Amino acid sequence: MSSSTDRVTAAVMIIGDEILSGRTQDTNLNVIAKYLGAHGVDLAEARVVGDIKDEIIAALNVLRGRYDYVITTGGIGPTHDDITADCVAEAFGVALYEHPEIIAMLKARPGLELNAARRRMARIPEGGELVRNPVSGPPGFMIGNVFVLAGVPSIMRGMLEDVGHRLRGGAVVVSRNVRVDGTGEGVLAEPLEAIAKAHPDLSLGSYPFFGPGGYGSNLVIRGRDPAEVEATAAELVAALTALGVANITADEPGAPA
Repeated sequence: MSSSTDRVTAAVMIIGDEILSGRTQDTNLNVIAKYLGAHGVDLAEARVVGDIKDEIIAALNVLRGRYDYVITTGGIGPTHDDITADCVAEAFGVALYEHPEIIAMLKARPGLELNAARRRMARIPEGGELVRNPVSGPPGFMIGNVFVLAGVPSIMRGMLEDVGHRLRGGAVVVSRNVRVDGTGEGVLAEPLEAIAKAHPDLSLGSYPFFGPGGYGSNLVIRGRDPAEVEATAAELVAALTALGVANITADEPGAPA
């Protein structure tokens, strides 16, 4: 069983010129972050890399050496700019080969011509394992601590379901939110900083909001020890109340991080 101090980390590498150009808006990062969090894995870094082979390889080598896991999205289709499999294989120093299960899957699809473009999607690095695709088309793959998934959001989400059981999860992060209405961050900053320093194992942040209904801040406490998170939320409420801050609302224990 994981202890309250366990921390397992991951990075996401989003691959594609279309993301950097603004033509396509990424929605995968948010989904992956929540999925990893539910498995006790902290998403510690995210990078967006264009379709440039050397840059993909360099970024992947840095990330896979720095974190427990790396998830890549994009660049595993049939066109010339889908180079993720090539880059991953080169980063690991292995060759690509056509996986017989993927070839059989493609051949079994009625009316599908197994041309050179489609065969590109059957290539995985030597030593890799398939990541199932329950939505459409060929699977992704994993090698070492790297999971290579599709960029199309619906397909990526399907593949992601075959990732969780392979992760060494840590202790899941829990959170409490203390909402303060009608008081600015300038008043809240000092007590928040003092409590943050007193609890270095926790993450405390202030997230201001503004709207027709007024303004204020959500003060969020996150950590792996539920008892400490709960006690710190109570400590924060008491400190704010002592300063004369009103309109404080704390959420219930057990809220998602």
